[in-house]
Amino acid sequence: MVPPVVSALLAFVVALFRSRRSMQLEILALRHQLAVYQRSIRRPRIQPADRFLWAWLARLWSGWQDALPVVQPRTIVAWQQKRFRAYWRRLSQGGTPGRPTVAKELRELIRRISQANPAWDSPRIVGELQKLGIHVAKSTVEKYRVRHRKPPSPTWKAFLNNHVKDLVSMDFFVVPTVTYQVLFVLVILAHERRRIVHCNVTEHPTAAWTAQQVVDAFGSDSFSSSCKSRVLTSH
Repeated sequence: MVPPVVSALLAFVVALFRSRRSMQLEILALRHQLAVYQRSIRRPRIQPADRFLWAWLARLWSGWQDALPVVQPRTIVAWQQKRFRAYWRRLSQGGTPGRPTVAKELRELIRRISQANPAWDSPRIVGELQKLGIHVAKSTVEKYRVRHRKPPSPTWKAFLNNHVKDLVSMDFFVVPTVTYQVLFVLVILAHERRRIVHCNVTEHPTAAWTAQQVVDAFGSDSFSSSCKSRVLTSH
């Protein structure tokens, strides 16, 4: 059985050598038969070759929509768009998708270098590999290098439990007197038992006076001169 596309092309070649009167009568007969088929067949079966023929005619012939009683013109446009997407999909998927794979030897080399030098970061490893004539991206080194687990840092609660015996706090508060004076009260508090270590009052607090109060609270032996200088500069 001859495909419809082939028969249509053969009919086109034969029509080039026929008279105009004979062609008009054949067109009339074919249009009548087509109308009969349209009344009896709701949806004709369209083959891929038929789609290709009408997509080709739509590109070459401006009056293709007037001679299209089988399907809607927007269907032909959809066929063209589908062929266009399929064509570019084949071009884009012709090669191997994604980045080229990294050789196993290079992956093992990156792991050995990072494992032998825990302090080296990725840019340092990239530089060392370039000295060996191996050019690799930083992202590749990040992916394959060995990440050394850091020891967990103590929590704030653990820090307080370990150093609560050595923690003290100091602060001033003011007391107005009956004679409209303002007295500054210094309180040094130990965190271990929340006990008051030292307390003193002055009308004119200075850095030297505050440092001396710390010395009086903890003794000159335990309170070094360096700590005293820091107290003087902080105030």
